[in-house]
Amino acid sequence: MRLARLGPVGQEVPVLLDGERVLDLRGLTADIDGAFLAADGVARVRAALEAGDLPELPDAAGRRVGAPIARPSAVYCIGQNYAAHAAESGAEPPENMVMFMKSPNTVVGPDDDVVIPAGSTRTDWEVELALVIGTRAARLASPEAARAHVAGFAVANDLSEREWQLALSGGQWSKGKSAPGFCPLGPWLVTPEEIDADDVRLRSSVNGEPRQDSRTSDLIFSLDHIVWELSQFLTLEAGDLVLTGTPEGVALSGRFPYLAAGDVVELTIDGLGTQRQRCVGA
Repeated sequence: MRLARLGPVGQEVPVLLDGERVLDLRGLTADIDGAFLAADGVARVRAALEAGDLPELPDAAGRRVGAPIARPSAVYCIGQNYAAHAAESGAEPPENMVMFMKSPNTVVGPDDDVVIPAGSTRTDWEVELALVIGTRAARLASPEAARAHVAGFAVANDLSEREWQLALSGGQWSKGKSAPGFCPLGPWLVTPEEIDADDVRLRSSVNGEPRQDSRTSDLIFSLDHIVWELSQFLTLEAGDLVLTGTPEGVALSGRFPYLAAGDVVELTIDGLGTQRQRCVGA
């Protein structure tokens, strides 16, 4: 199933995309958020779809596409999780999983404008497979137990200001990761049975020119390992967002210019859709 949220910021309507039909979920939930997911919301949507109980949203066309989940309580990110990206960053592949965080208020719609922060000269793009936690996960017994806690997957752009992340960070990456709007998400939250998330193609382009092109089968730490290891150190709550890493092909490599006002970034993951952002000045 493909879940989405349509409408102006703060007024998004939760919907199910069923082929060409856009089905209104407001009879089941006010929003697609942690409470909905924790209350077996995905299963309730599936049952209502099978029963024919979901009405169509009559004015869906032309509505803004919001992030497919409401603001999460946490956004966890895994760094240098593709070997080639670690190499282009000047680092060896990590022996221990690198984790940093983005502010939850960075999460915006997939096609919302990207505001280049005032004074920034090193704003960078990163296409990533994001997973959304569906049920609380704490001290999981094994990686094999992880997938049962995943509600679905989405496309994310882990935008980064590299000067703030690396030169001015004091060693903590989050400073360069948390500018407003630095986590475009969507267009959809796709439930796990719809894609082979462990081996799916992800790509990015800037102004129509290819940048990143890889597969999640190249992850150093697998999706299940990520959820399991995070659960050993913290409690993942329903609705939390986990960005799983980006492949090579970012501006930090020195092969491409950083983003500037007027640039257009497109990110695609097969089965999860495409997002497109126009960069604007602060």
